Amino acid sequence: MTILPLHSYAAGRWIAPSGNITTLKSAVTGEPVAEIGSGGLDYAGMAEHARRTGGPALRTMTFHQRAAMLKALAQYLNEHRDPLYELSYETGSTKADSMIDIDGGIGTLFVYASKGKRELPDDTIYVDGALEQLSRGGNFLGQHVATSLQGVAVHINAFNFPVWGMLEKLAPTLLAGVPAIVKPASATAWLTEAAFRMMIESGLLPEGAVQLIAGPTGDLLDRLGCQDVVSFTGSAATAGMLRANPRLIANSVRFIAEQDSLNASILGPDASPGTPEFDAFVKEVHREMTAKAGQKCTAMRRLIVPDAHRDAVIEAVADRLAKTVIGNPRDEATRMGALASLAQRADVREKVEAIAREARLVHGDPQKVDVSGADAEKGAFISPLLFACDDPDGAEGIHAVEAFGPVSTVMGYRDIAHAAALANRGGGSLVASVFTRDPAVARQVVEVAGAFHGRLYFANRDTGKEATGHGSPLPHMVHGGPGRAGGGEEMGGIRGVMHYMQRTAIQASPDLMTGITGGWVAGAQTLEKDRHPFRMRFAELEIGHTLWTKSRQVTLEDIEHFAEFTGDTFYAHMDEEAAKANPFFPGRVAHGYLILSFAAGLFVDPAPGPVLANYGLDNLRFMKPVSPGDSLKVRLTAKTKTRRNDEYGEVRWDVAVVNQDGEQVAGYELLTMNAM
Repeated sequence: MTILPLHSYAAGRWIAPSGNITTLKSAVTGEPVAEIGSGGLDYAGMAEHARRTGGPALRTMTFHQRAAMLKALAQYLNEHRDPLYELSYETGSTKADSMIDIDGGIGTLFVYASKGKRELPDDTIYVDGALEQLSRGGNFLGQHVATSLQGVAVHINAFNFPVWGMLEKLAPTLLAGVPAIVKPASATAWLTEAAFRMMIESGLLPEGAVQLIAGPTGDLLDRLGCQDVVSFTGSAATAGMLRANPRLIANSVRFIAEQDSLNASILGPDASPGTPEFDAFVKEVHREMTAKAGQKCTAMRRLIVPDAHRDAVIEAVADRLAKTVIGNPRDEATRMGALASLAQRADVREKVEAIAREARLVHGDPQKVDVSGADAEKGAFISPLLFACDDPDGAEGIHAVEAFGPVSTVMGYRDIAHAAALANRGGGSLVASVFTRDPAVARQVVEVAGAFHGRLYFANRDTGKEATGHGSPLPHMVHGGPGRAGGGEEMGGIRGVMHYMQRTAIQASPDLMTGITGGWVAGAQTLEKDRHPFRMRFAELEIGHTLWTKSRQVTLEDIEHFAEFTGDTFYAHMDEEAAKANPFFPGRVAHGYLILSFAAGLFVDPAPGPVLANYGLDNLRFMKPVSPGDSLKVRLTAKTKTRRNDEYGEVRWDVAVVNQDGEQVAGYELLTMNAM
């Protein structure tokens, strides 16, 4: 096998390994695969290149442009991913394992590209939350906004997911407009370097947007300041060491940690043997123990089951484990590959000794394993190990020691409160799962255990094949957890983007607020023109363009006709005496949807034109009753514009319906698609 020299990528140049060179070996054969070393890197220069070149280039792009960049990058990697599978075998991963890593990482890029396009503005400023009225007269307003940090994100990744671990951090970082320096774990860095090289070869990223350190980080962390971010995945010990860096503390550098944890899975009291929930639990335990050879930060480490079903669980799980083919990951029959390295195997064996002091080994042998198509000693192979703990309340180690491999411990519980308490003994985890069909059980677990877990995964016969599994963090949801799990949050949809942005409170007049946010706010100047705004194409329409309509009187006949036509004969519209008895109504009043219909009739321009479709309304409120004899007119104001593609864009209109006294009776935001 050719030994690959792993290059770093710094300031636009590929730099060969130098300094203290480390040889990286195949997890399957023990043969050398690559050489790594970062002795020749200028870490200060890398940080400055990111800040001065990558950051400005990204910040000139809108969220939508960055989202398009992520989508194009995902498509490129998807089309060129096959060589990554071949390299992944040497990490000990089967094809199924590699799909979790490689396809999962690419899928995360796609998700963030989609969310960026749908949930973020076509702008460089993100308006966060609702407008705050800070004065009685409405001339002093408050609004939170978020802008891109002007530093660099340092991503320090773990060995178990060399592609996904890189891409799940890069997706929200680049979408936020912040450049990144990626530092993969050395043990599997050849796969990360290959995927990173593809990203550079794509030509899709601005210069300085990403850099790579193949080897130690040197003094990079000592170069960071208040605009920088460190995002770490790995052990609690390493995270603690990094957090203690004096420069990070002095400059309040943001530190996001996703640490390994003693994740738990609870078999509900209703999930007895023979139920679909019991079968799903056993199947999931087997998958979590054997996928990636148990090297998942989300893997099930503690299996908390009803005392009455403990023996049945042990028997069922052990039976599935006994049928698992362990061996060369290239073989189609193989279901579990090797650990990432011999060092990792030694670490697992050491941790297993600690677990064995409090639990009985009921399946497997830490020193022996039958391997197909490979050498059990030269490769980092190990048997799946299932333990049983008879006294989980009195034990300490099973709730504190994690063997980062195919190792799980079964323990019994008396009731669901006891089960949740045992799950919480882990001191904070990334995920806990519950297999139940009982809503009361699910509710109780959330109440008692929610504060200790970053994610709670509930599975039963109803979630079926659509559920992604206990160990699968999704880009839409938070990936992180309290306490031992690190206290951080990765991904989480747009929440993940906000880690790389600064939230700022803006206090200003309506006109200034409109200029800052790019969205018209009540009280700001309006633009009244001779031309109906619905006759203007997307590019022609200006924010603040306003139309005041004619008035229309609401009659009792209108109300009765609307009631008969729609079938809405609610007493407030049809019974004068009953309506007057209601403290909210002066007598019979107009239907809310009659008001909306009349409003549309007042402002709609009926001829074909740039408005292609009305596709919804938001934030509808009825502020004051409308009685027969009242007159209505409408103010229609262009609030925001969002480009969707080359053919059309979304316009959000602020709609205020007022009566003859100038009092607002209804308000909402209308959404239209307008031709370019």
